[in-house]
Amino acid sequence: MTVLEVDGIDTYYGNSHVLHDVSLELAEGEVVALLGRNGAGKTTTMRSIMGTTPPRRGRISYRGTDLVGRSPNEINRLGIDLVPEDRRVFPTLTVQENLTLAHKLADDPRPVEEMYELFPILDDLRRNRGRNLSGGEQQMLSVARALVQRPSLLLLDEPTEGLAPVIVDDLREMLRDVVSQDVTVLLSEQNVTFAFALATRGYVIDTGSIVFEGTIDELQDRDDLLEQYLAVSPEEVR
Repeated sequence: MTVLEVDGIDTYYGNSHVLHDVSLELAEGEVVALLGRNGAGKTTTMRSIMGTTPPRRGRISYRGTDLVGRSPNEINRLGIDLVPEDRRVFPTLTVQENLTLAHKLADDPRPVEEMYELFPILDDLRRNRGRNLSGGEQQMLSVARALVQRPSLLLLDEPTEGLAPVIVDDLREMLRDVVSQDVTVLLSEQNVTFAFALATRGYVIDTGSIVFEGTIDELQDRDDLLEQYLAVSPEEVR
């Protein structure tokens, strides 16, 4: 079953045309990677889906419901949650308070204690304020806060940005547990190795246009795409 369908969207920032006829789709339970260099259009695609930067042309549907023209809050209530690149944890609230607030705002929340089971690192940090967490800890809190709201579709925008390699490894393993929770995931990443470890299909975007769609295995065999659009050598991802 198709969960999300993005059909030929054009998105602008003012007069600047950022996305050009972008189309993609996700089926139930998939993890799909949206790959590209910095500034390629990944975050704008995520913002277009979430309604924070709606497209001027094209169609976005979620389980058959048209999203274009709906507010981010309406889209969130339909079952979509975005974990943005800058994480946006509440800096003066503790880990427990961040999760409790997300729980209170959700229509059908998951128990907060389940988040500590999924993210054991957070269990020892319950009383720590958001501003005192490391980048990796903030990222895990952001994902946990989204999962409390029981999303059907999770949009992860550059989750490894700025994280140390050892934290990236921890996050990858925890996200593997997340994707086993009946959550469909669209993952925007520059870290190709990280994305390939989680996703089964991928799209490559460059200067606001999709230049490839297919399985991760197919993408791994395309030396030209890996080098030209993703700035990695084939040996790094095989």
